[in-house]
Amino acid sequence: MRFLATKGSRGGALTEIARHAELPHPTTHRLLHQLIDEGMVTQLDNERRYALGSLAFELGLSAAQQFDIRGLCQPILQRLALEAGDTAYLVLRSGHEAVCVDLQEGPSPIRVITLQVGSRRPLGVGAGGMALLAALPATERDTVLDAIHVQLDSDWGMSREFMMSSIEEAHRKGYTLIRNRVNAGVSAMGRHFSDATGRPLASLSVAAINERMTPSRIKTMATLLARSTQEIAMALRSSNGRWTGFN
Repeated sequence: MRFLATKGSRGGALTEIARHAELPHPTTHRLLHQLIDEGMVTQLDNERRYALGSLAFELGLSAAQQFDIRGLCQPILQRLALEAGDTAYLVLRSGHEAVCVDLQEGPSPIRVITLQVGSRRPLGVGAGGMALLAALPATERDTVLDAIHVQLDSDWGMSREFMMSSIEEAHRKGYTLIRNRVNAGVSAMGRHFSDATGRPLASLSVAAINERMTPSRIKTMATLLARSTQEIAMALRSSNGRWTGFN
């Protein structure tokens, strides 16, 4: 189900789903059709591809009543996008992945949309995911990298050494800054925030074309991200510990 969530409306083919799940094709096919019977998965018309079904959406609506971090963060995210002038993202940690749960477009005439709501990437790929990975305690971070470093290298061209260098840079600066790493011509900055127990929960990031990420704007973005994440952290602390990490 996590894998299908990463594939969006295009869905995934049986072969790649089986490979990701590390299951034989007949077993994967049987499980997919059981999920289709329950409404959790749908088979796309005229294609041998599978995507999330309507029941997944319905369950998500129900869960949102209890875990509405998007509603808590939305006013701050909207202001960040307005003041930054560019697209701002709210990215939530989910195990070894970073999930985009909200985005707000800024007023810049050249807008960058590098993520869609619901899209997933391994921790460390984008600015928001890298901010979360860098914020993890060293032992937990190493465990995550052990699990995903092959995928990061093969799918994204990011070696473990490169990831560790990026983490060290994030620690020095207090934020992440990437250029042309995921999308050519695009720069992004990110900063994490923690839940009421102090565990890294999610991050805010801002993406723009490279030309807009000048040294002076990087300094401004760093200030905006620091203020915005601090405001969210304060709101989380006042929520009586309702929010804790989903890892």
